[in-house]
Amino acid sequence: MKHGVAILSFLCLNLATGAPPAVGAPQAPAGKAALALPAPDIAMHPEYAKAIGRYAYIWGWPMVNMQNRSDRITKAPRPGLLGGILPVAPRGQAGMLHDYIAPQETFVTCPNQDVVYGLGFFSLDEEPVIAQVPDFGDRFWVYALYDQRTNQFGELGKPYKSKPGFYLLVGPNWKGKRPAGVQGVIRSPTALANAIPRIFMDDTEQDRKAIQDKINQVVFYPLKDFDGKMKTIDWKNTPDIPNPQAESASSGETRWVIPETFFDQLGKVLDTVPPLPGEEAMYAQFRSVLAAAARDPAIKEALLQTAKETEEQVIAPFFQWKHNGRPAGNNWNRSVNNAQTGLDYFNRTGTSKSNMFDNRPSETQYFYTDFDAAGAQLDGSQRYEITFPKGQLPPVKGFWSLTLYNKLHLFSPNELKRYSLGTKNKDLARNADGSLTLYVGPTSPGKDKEANWLPSPKEPISLYIRAYWGQQAILDGSWKPPQIKKMD
Repeated sequence: MKHGVAILSFLCLNLATGAPPAVGAPQAPAGKAALALPAPDIAMHPEYAKAIGRYAYIWGWPMVNMQNRSDRITKAPRPGLLGGILPVAPRGQAGMLHDYIAPQETFVTCPNQDVVYGLGFFSLDEEPVIAQVPDFGDRFWVYALYDQRTNQFGELGKPYKSKPGFYLLVGPNWKGKRPAGVQGVIRSPTALANAIPRIFMDDTEQDRKAIQDKINQVVFYPLKDFDGKMKTIDWKNTPDIPNPQAESASSGETRWVIPETFFDQLGKVLDTVPPLPGEEAMYAQFRSVLAAAARDPAIKEALLQTAKETEEQVIAPFFQWKHNGRPAGNNWNRSVNNAQTGLDYFNRTGTSKSNMFDNRPSETQYFYTDFDAAGAQLDGSQRYEITFPKGQLPPVKGFWSLTLYNKLHLFSPNELKRYSLGTKNKDLARNADGSLTLYVGPTSPGKDKEANWLPSPKEPISLYIRAYWGQQAILDGSWKPPQIKKMD
């Protein structure tokens, strides 16, 4: 905690001064002198650099993360599936799955097997993008649009009664006019942005077949290619893109933030992500540290060590659910400020580490835990039952699910190819009193209960409830997630 006082004092000053949105020195009230910002060429000592650098690492981690994901994904030569697993595309386009995401996926932790996903990254000031929306009918869908801070912008999906057609995604500095035939213009607060469409699909072959024509019209492309006509890509038959350097799921999520290169990349974030109101003084502090590091090898080395220490001591613990969100009852935690974090850096960075690319609260609420009802670590070699009393399923207008993750927050393959249960499953067996019990364990709970069973790997596990388009009891916290009881 030796840096704690320095960081706390810095934050209090930053929030108290509340500088205006323009980059540069804060504007003082009439008749008063402007507040001073760090002077150039100061003789900074390493311990001060480490104090500021520690906070810069926490603050900038999600944005460096986004930057590196974009750099990797947009290397794709065309839209398709990288290694047959991950949707990828060149900048300004998006790739789409045609089924649930595969368990071998390592792009992001806590994937969802209730929806068909898409993924694309854009540079919207340089190249505005058309988002094409087919007529999904009664099917739940949402196009989650993320800025570089990992916050959602715009509202595009069934909860917003969005109409089929074409939508134009633009950056903060785009000054064009809406083309004829475009439903609306959606502006990102940062030039770097991405889209992750989610289209609900139930777990039946009938629905897998029915959804194909719809998802084939989920297409993103540069504005210059817009002609007012619906484009179609046969995602199921698009040739896969080879991935000779595929990473093993046994190694966990791809490392998107490398401590050794973080401070080499932070300057680009400061240059391309405009400060939020009140962040100007913080930007100035971070720039002064980077400038000092460029002049002084001792400062550069201090920042390198700070990055490594902060990754281990601050970032890594966010992977445990007890350090995420807030208590939700029965040893579960729930998401807070998801995808609309503002100045809530705790939840922004915590989510970026544990389960990046969640939806905003009005679209989805997330409940997660590593513990059973007695407070013991969930162990996949043990058996558990989770009972939703009659009338106490997650109250949603969209869908809900209970998903099981391994110790890496990914899927462990099983013979049933089953990783979640919920609205998508049409054969769940109810108890005589109308309640619903789901079973977790390494072996079948019995033939009559097998439809309600999530197979578990013999290692520490996590459980995760999604409530898409939650009703009021989800939003206000009056609905509580069920107890997880260890079976004898």
